[in-house]
Amino acid sequence: MKKTLKLSGKVAIVTGGSRGIGFATAKIFAENGANVVITAKDSKRLENAVNQLSNTIGIAADIRNENDVKKVVEQTIKKFGKLDILVNNAGIFPKIKQLHEIDESEWNDVLDVNLTGQFRFTKAAIPHLQKTSGSIVNISSDAGLKAYQGFNADAYSAAKAGLIILTKCWALEYAKYKIRVNCICPGVVDTDMTKPFLKTEKDREFMNNEHPMGRIGQPEEIAKAILYFASDDAAWTTGAILTVDGGESIK
Repeated sequence: MKKTLKLSGKVAIVTGGSRGIGFATAKIFAENGANVVITAKDSKRLENAVNQLSNTIGIAADIRNENDVKKVVEQTIKKFGKLDILVNNAGIFPKIKQLHEIDESEWNDVLDVNLTGQFRFTKAAIPHLQKTSGSIVNISSDAGLKAYQGFNADAYSAAKAGLIILTKCWALEYAKYKIRVNCICPGVVDTDMTKPFLKTEKDREFMNNEHPMGRIGQPEEIAKAILYFASDDAAWTTGAILTVDGGESIK
């Protein structure tokens, strides 16, 4: 039986696509018929990722640089002639510190990458998504939904909360163009970003137990949710905030 390709003929940009959730998303998109552009600041890591993927090209870019962001979108349009999907996935995680210990430069850097960077890519993509009635999927976090005791990453939480409300704002703002904007809030996922918190078996056991379903997530599980929002399966869904977190946020 022939597999149904959910994104056949679609063109997608996945930011932060060289590893973790972004890489898993690019992989499942390509497997479902999309032409995929992934971005990352580290060109070597980006090249390595592209070599493992089909129907995928990489464009090195710093999400903090407006010209880099414009370059990614412009080169995508030049190569493929259109843009159907934007996945705002790129992000950084700060050192765990209490508010009074955070340098203003640290605060600004986290917001610049995790919130303003998503604004930059969305702004550059919108004129092209208007032509295709495209889809935007924002990757937030369950840390943007609620406060966790001992999770002292205030700039990260603020940025992720901001992305949740921006999802709703953009969904309303661009619904007249049939652009759908949705958001996923993962819990702890087994990626390079979370490795510092999973150094020992005891660390991993603690983190697994923090999730009611008894384990942390895998990048592929988030990617499947992103595929749903990006595809026509979600044709009447916009402004939705989906937690994919093993029940962590409902405790």
